[in-house]
Amino acid sequence: MNVKFDSNAIKELNKKFSNKTPEEILEWCIKELGQDIALATSFQAQGMVLIDMLMKIDNNARIFTVDTGRLNQETYDVLDEVRSKYNNKIEVLFPDRKQVEDMVRENGMNLFYKGVENRLMCCQIRKTNPLNNFLKSVDGWITSIRRDQTTTRAEAQKFELDTLHGGILKVNPIVDWTEDMVWDYINKNKVPYNKLHDMGYPSIGCEPCTKAVKEGEDPRSGRWWWESDSAKECGIHFDHSK
Repeated sequence: MNVKFDSNAIKELNKKFSNKTPEEILEWCIKELGQDIALATSFQAQGMVLIDMLMKIDNNARIFTVDTGRLNQETYDVLDEVRSKYNNKIEVLFPDRKQVEDMVRENGMNLFYKGVENRLMCCQIRKTNPLNNFLKSVDGWITSIRRDQTTTRAEAQKFELDTLHGGILKVNPIVDWTEDMVWDYINKNKVPYNKLHDMGYPSIGCEPCTKAVKEGEDPRSGRWWWESDSAKECGIHFDHSK
């Protein structure tokens, strides 16, 4: 790790790449940062787009995911499909065993249904902590977030200074894409995808915390579906303490 970014550099990158394609952004990432930048994915549709783009540029580029221990089988299936199709050894991160054991012993296996505070603790231990530890080892990371997903992401930029993770570079190549654009790319390029999407899951997280939604409903309404007044974020992209 030896590349540092500041607000001026971020401003210049957003200006330079304002009209560039996601592929051009990914090419810059690999050229400038190489193995010191990694693509984060939970194998949702938009993430599959970036995996396909990145592998066409450099199939040795780093891809990582967090296995919370509560994922759907369909998510594991597409993970293996990606490994096979692109010949990339996905880096799978796991939560700290003792933290999980202590949490479950004190609060139960399904603590997240008992209030937002408990749910955020579960997300923190199972997902956010492993991510935070990993990001200490890189200069930047690539995400598949889009502005149209949630109000908390509406102001996201293609390049950001990630103050949540030590001021490293955060790159969002398809931040200005729509869901239709995502599926158009998947269909045209025959990209594998999580079959839960065919079952009415527009957004996919942990199995007990995600359900299918009806046509016309908010795509994020299936995430933490028992909560009515939360930000529908786990803490990876949004600071709940603010």
